Amino acid sequence: MGDTLEFNEIYQEVKGSWNDGRLRFSKQNVVYKSSKTGKVDNIPAGELNLAQWRRVCLGHGIKLGTSTGHIYKYDGFRDTDFEKISEFFKANYKVELTEKDMCVKGWNWGTAKFSGPLLSFDINDSTAFEVPLSNVSQCATGKNEVTLEFHQNDDAEVSLMEVRFYVPPSQADERQDPVEAFAQNVLSKADVIQATGDAVCIFKELQCLTPRGRYDIRIYPTFLHLHGKTFDYKIPYTTVLRLFLLPHKDQRQMFFVISLDPPIKQGQTRYHFLILLFSKEEDINLTLNMSEEDVERRFEGKLSKNMSGSLYEMVSRVMKALVNRKITVPGNFQGHSGAQCITCSFKASSGLLYPLERGFIYVHKPPVHLRFEEISCVNFARGTTTTRSFDFEIETKQGNQYTFSSIEREEYGKLFDFVNAKKLNIKNRGFKEGMKGKIDEYSDSDDDQHDAYLERMKAEGKIREEGNDSDESDGGSDESFNPGEEDDDIAEEYDSNASASDSSEEGDESEDESAKKKKVKKVKVVKERKVRKPRKEKKQKDSGGPKRPLSAYMLWLNSNRERIKSENPNVSMTDISRRAGEMWRQLSKEEKEEWETKAREAKRQYDKAKKDYTESGGGSASSSKKESKKSGAKKDERKRKSAGGDKDRERAGGNDSFKSREFIETSEESSSESDRKSKSKRKKESDEEEEEAVSTPASSEEESD
Repeated sequence: MGDTLEFNEIYQEVKGSWNDGRLRFSKQNVVYKSSKTGKVDNIPAGELNLAQWRRVCLGHGIKLGTSTGHIYKYDGFRDTDFEKISEFFKANYKVELTEKDMCVKGWNWGTAKFSGPLLSFDINDSTAFEVPLSNVSQCATGKNEVTLEFHQNDDAEVSLMEVRFYVPPSQADERQDPVEAFAQNVLSKADVIQATGDAVCIFKELQCLTPRGRYDIRIYPTFLHLHGKTFDYKIPYTTVLRLFLLPHKDQRQMFFVISLDPPIKQGQTRYHFLILLFSKEEDINLTLNMSEEDVERRFEGKLSKNMSGSLYEMVSRVMKALVNRKITVPGNFQGHSGAQCITCSFKASSGLLYPLERGFIYVHKPPVHLRFEEISCVNFARGTTTTRSFDFEIETKQGNQYTFSSIEREEYGKLFDFVNAKKLNIKNRGFKEGMKGKIDEYSDSDDDQHDAYLERMKAEGKIREEGNDSDESDGGSDESFNPGEEDDDIAEEYDSNASASDSSEEGDESEDESAKKKKVKKVKVVKERKVRKPRKEKKQKDSGGPKRPLSAYMLWLNSNRERIKSENPNVSMTDISRRAGEMWRQLSKEEKEEWETKAREAKRQYDKAKKDYTESGGGSASSSKKESKKSGAKKDERKRKSAGGDKDRERAGGNDSFKSREFIETSEESSSESDRKSKSKRKKESDEEEEEAVSTPASSEEESD
């Protein structure tokens, strides 16, 4: 037997819905990773003290208990897996895997037992059902009743709202009410948020992007309380999946993102992310509402009673200590402008896309977080509106597609190199073997090899130290500053100032130089208008001529079209044509030779018919019509030009109201000369037309002879 046992498609029930994942048994621990959220359950082997094999709705399941009181249940095993798992548990965990039958009688009278975080309802020592007390949102008592209300899950098709237990009066112990005792056992393990006691600290009037508004954030030991003018939200730390600290592109603001599962609700709206926006320049002095001993014992040096610094640093530091999760920051990616994000649009809203070490996150409306392990492929697509931008498409293994559009073209190289370095499949170039590399499928998606947030803080500290050293050092580094050279440059650029200032030394020479250096006026260049090329006349079809022959493929298609239609009913004409093209390509040379021979024969017959048609005078009538149209068009153009010239002359002559005698005489002479020229020109054109008219019938007679 190997050192590990691995199982795929193992399900975990979360508030009425089944989440699939991967389960691995090893000598050191039991690891389960959810495919939906990427959350990892890690159970050390030394803490296991209970293992039960049960028949459940999804085949068979395992119930594991630990010495710390936690219960884990996984379903989806096959019947043949029992022996293999049982031997592995005996050899490595020293725990026996016992078979436990569930009661399926359907009785509603039994015994309620509290075992750790579970309430089990037993009938004759067989469990009928179990209720995880962490799913209980409220517990109410009546005379002889206890009512349990449950948290709702949007992913569940059917949700359990409440369960009522009838508790009969007990005559054994009259001092304690059995109903109250039952309710106290439920509330001790239930996930009921009660704002009792003082808050650890309070951050006032923080700007929140989702849900939108300004909220006072009160930090309690077990939950987060958002208090706004209209709404209040209470967020247990157990629902926090990840923390992100992201710099804005303007380098003056910071995003702090809290990923939640299950999300907070307001009516029908679900908020999977809590996004806070901070200014880097805003500082705060924070004092925790705890004694120094309690702070040291509770947070083990992660926090101190009195702290000061930027507001976003204080909020992120407190949340990291209370939630006990790492803060994810952007890695080594830098865009074209030097920022660690890319400006783009998602669902008609502009935002920022951050490439992280293990995924992508988009802020802020709507926020999206995509892990690399759930990405099937990415695609670089051309922008729909302009060529100056492109689209970045991400397709997940569940079949969902996310399109981030309007990305500047300059970002393409940086983003492509990042995707290539992370070994993601790029759809444009196809799937290549070995692109995925060796990835630990059971590692947590936010567990990097290094603490990026810590390294970021260290880098900022180094920059501050270097800045202080440079301020204290003397100005010996300013050797490039040369006043003499700078004066020379100014003298060349501003000639009048230079000549005035140096007149006492240089005298007339400076005046000569300044006169030479006067600015020359730029001559305006008039661009010539582009002459439009005349449109090519369409070649007119000769309706009386023979029809062109069909190709070998068209001959084959005409004879096989009906057969293809019958084989593919309810298919459009384009699909039939596509199918026919595939069938033609699959034919062998011998099969195609028959149709190519028919095509050659049809071409030979067409050439012969075309020759006979042209010899008999076919097509000459249409060509003569074209020539007559051309000559008529030329005559019309000449007339338009002459008429336009007369109009221009009339317009030019009627501009001035008064003319001198000399001007009138010269204008009359010029007009008489222009009239003579136009008359002689018209006479020449008429003579040419008469000559053409005389020569035309003679040529026609010669042709007829």
